[in-house]
Amino acid sequence: MDRTELKGKRVLVFGSGISGIGAVRLLEAVQAEVILYDGNEKLDKEEIRTRLPEHSACRIILGELPKELPASLDLVVMSPGVPLDIPPVETLKNAGIPVWGEVELAYRMGTGTVLAITGTNGKTTTTALLGEIMKAHAQSVFVVGNIGNAYTDAALSMTEESYTVAEISSFQLETTMEFRPKVSAVLNITEDHLNRHHTMEEYIRVKELIARNQTKEDFCVLNYEDEELRRFASVCPAQVVFFSSLHKLEQGLFLDGGQIVMRTGAEEISVAGTEELKLLGRHNHENVMAAVAMAYCGGVPMDTIRQVIKRFTAVTHRIEFVEEIDSVAYYNDSKGTNPDAAIKGIQAMNRPTLLIGGGYDKESSYEEWIQAFNGKVRYLVLIGQTKEKIEKAAHGCGFMSTILAEDLEEAVKICAEKANPGDAVLLSPACASWGQFDNYEQRGDKFKEYVRNLKA
Repeated sequence: MDRTELKGKRVLVFGSGISGIGAVRLLEAVQAEVILYDGNEKLDKEEIRTRLPEHSACRIILGELPKELPASLDLVVMSPGVPLDIPPVETLKNAGIPVWGEVELAYRMGTGTVLAITGTNGKTTTTALLGEIMKAHAQSVFVVGNIGNAYTDAALSMTEESYTVAEISSFQLETTMEFRPKVSAVLNITEDHLNRHHTMEEYIRVKELIARNQTKEDFCVLNYEDEELRRFASVCPAQVVFFSSLHKLEQGLFLDGGQIVMRTGAEEISVAGTEELKLLGRHNHENVMAAVAMAYCGGVPMDTIRQVIKRFTAVTHRIEFVEEIDSVAYYNDSKGTNPDAAIKGIQAMNRPTLLIGGGYDKESSYEEWIQAFNGKVRYLVLIGQTKEKIEKAAHGCGFMSTILAEDLEEAVKICAEKANPGDAVLLSPACASWGQFDNYEQRGDKFKEYVRNLKA
């Protein structure tokens, strides 16, 4: 599709968050007639308008969807936070209107080479690292998606020479149709967002949509350690490139002791030693291998890749060192928003740990996380909506050293009181932040603020 195709079309943008506002900006730039709709009637129209372009002609509708509206629409663009099975969305779909997501919109309005990453965990680190590698290789690089920059904001600035590195969530993949990356990656698939997707089978199906329009001219990078992804490899339409942290592969990237190795059909290349990297933990070495594979498939020379992976440091809120106070090290892993991500947080710790967990309930189970404590966790300090549920799971697993706290600030104080010199305090909640915080970034920033207040 070219950028003139939406000119004069009547488009409803569903949801007034960052994605929705980004979609409005893009649609108005290509001269579509835009209506912004949000089912929350308590929102303030004037506040929403301050986030729109200065001379925006966008009409804003809050609350109930007017019955006569669907008949006049050419297209609906969904924000990823809006479930697709709620009545207003069903009404729009039943009216036969095409329903795109913001990723589909941005992809159709953009151009150049797309490298797209999904997976339950590790997306942000892998996206940020791949973005840095591509910036070292090319002039025009856009790093977009869940990483904080709306894909829709970047689309019209792209040229044929541009590279777009996109972090794509399951919510965003649900509403793709023609989206086709040159290189895609699925880092792993573990239980998450079942409150939205309802079954594990549906969550897996949606994740694998990232490759559905790819052909054998394209590449899909998959984690060999994930049984589901090994199965997917046999039906994936792209050329599959595996990475593995536990097996020496005949082809692909793998860890051989402390060395990352890449085998192609023709040669074996030593990429880097893990001791040369600034990223800690096996899960991060997997993220590095995924980024290396994607960059190499995208045409980046290995020398460029090697230089970048050696200097790259951890992403904010992902096992981020905060301070050492009274010989206790504090780490912010607020991005550990599900049990599997939090398992990786605790596995990266190399000293006795006081762990802060709990938050919004995404209907996850916590036993596997607790079993992964492996004697490292001295106390589990719990906050938020899930604190009693997690405490019950911990006691059921035989882990009795739990403390319930009122909020994050109190949890930090409790940990500071209970910690011995040489211990670590780790915020790695295994839950989303909603209810207490706007997002995991705000939760991580508050944690860092409370830790620094201990010094004072």
